[in-house]
Amino acid sequence: MKKELHIFFTCLMFYTRIPCPKNINHDPDYLNKATRYFPFIGWIVGTISFTAFYIFSLFLSTETAVIFAIITSVLTTGAFHEDGFADVCDGFGGGWTKEKILMIMKDSAIGAYGAIGLVLLFLAKFKLLTESISLFTNSNSYLLVFLLFISAHSVSRLAAISIIFTHEYSRDDASSKSKPIAKNHSWKEIFGSFFFGLLPLLIFSCFNFKFLLALIPVFIMRYFLARYFQKWIDGYTGDCLGATQQVCEVVYYLSFLLIWKFI
Repeated sequence: MKKELHIFFTCLMFYTRIPCPKNINHDPDYLNKATRYFPFIGWIVGTISFTAFYIFSLFLSTETAVIFAIITSVLTTGAFHEDGFADVCDGFGGGWTKEKILMIMKDSAIGAYGAIGLVLLFLAKFKLLTESISLFTNSNSYLLVFLLFISAHSVSRLAAISIIFTHEYSRDDASSKSKPIAKNHSWKEIFGSFFFGLLPLLIFSCFNFKFLLALIPVFIMRYFLARYFQKWIDGYTGDCLGATQQVCEVVYYLSFLLIWKFI
């Protein structure tokens, strides 16, 4: 139990800005095992984000509350995944060879592709979340809004982390922040990822089983993103995982809306 707690806190420290015990560090072995808890981090981030939404929705409009929910999510993770998304936009937008793409993604400066990508990403999140939440808040069903938040964060993180189970790490050196997690994984990492990644959606689907259909477009997008990364850089990097999480989160919200309205 003590070792599992250490692994969990390693995961929490690596993927968020939430304070952890002082004895936790970035030990590569623990980071490798921490992948089993990555979707569970989505539970935590989703809960914190929903809490911000709920508090602000008591005094302000739904649109404003959604903005603060998104801000809270970014602050909780330290823009960890958004940074990866911006780097991928810059790298694949401006590079035409594997070496050039990897070099651009490694650069800490943000370019035009990254800036434009982030603007469009946040606009999509804001609009889709606002529309989705309005379906529930009209009937005061904040439980469903809460499940929407945590399932979106957990499923999108599952889609991202599953890439390391099926593809190879792209860089030959240890220059990427994901290098420690790009190693061999046991059944515990795979089972833990899918358990924590799917459980919120399974609970969500108890209210409407059709919500399970949201998995299909999310993993279709995951498939094409992984194939795209494989084509251009022969695998993935930490930035690719971050971009996958962000894109799949948006796809999840979009899928939910389409399922609610048309199925």
